[in-house]
Amino acid sequence: MLQELLTEELKDLLHAENQLVKALPKMAKAANSEDLRTAFEEHLEQTKGHVERLNQMFEMLGEKAKAKPCKGMAGLVQEGQEVITEGKQREDAPADLALIGAAQRVEHYEIAAYGTARAIAEQMERSDIAKLLEQTLKEEEKADQLLTNIARPLLEEANTAEEEMKEDTVSATSSGKSRRS
Repeated sequence: MLQELLTEELKDLLHAENQLVKALPKMAKAANSEDLRTAFEEHLEQTKGHVERLNQMFEMLGEKAKAKPCKGMAGLVQEGQEVITEGKQREDAPADLALIGAAQRVEHYEIAAYGTARAIAEQMERSDIAKLLEQTLKEEEKADQLLTNIARPLLEEANTAEEEMKEDTVSATSSGKSRRS
């Protein structure tokens, strides 16, 4: 019963990771920040490793590695595509911040899914599988933290640009009033 549940979780994760292998290059291409682009490219390589690790777990369970459509990740990937499209009309920092938000939603989904699968493997006393799931879980948590670190200076940049824009608007309005007086 638990093996069936774990297998279902792994099938879901396999489909989710395969979707990300396709989505991450698009996100990297859309990134304006070199740090963000690099983070997406590096996470793509890690994600390919996650797929290999999942295939290894199926083998360890004596199951066929077959993906089950992951609707949750499909929705998150679709939202990410919308962020990419909308980002073309934004300034660089806000566009990258929106990409980071979309990517972090993906990471949080994966963190939850890998944590659940690990707990099931531990309950089954499959420490071999739990160890592999823990390894991936830690990589997902590290990716999430990296995105947070990349976002901090972008938030400051966007805030500074917004404040300068407000000051320019106030100056233009003030100088317009003084000319009329």
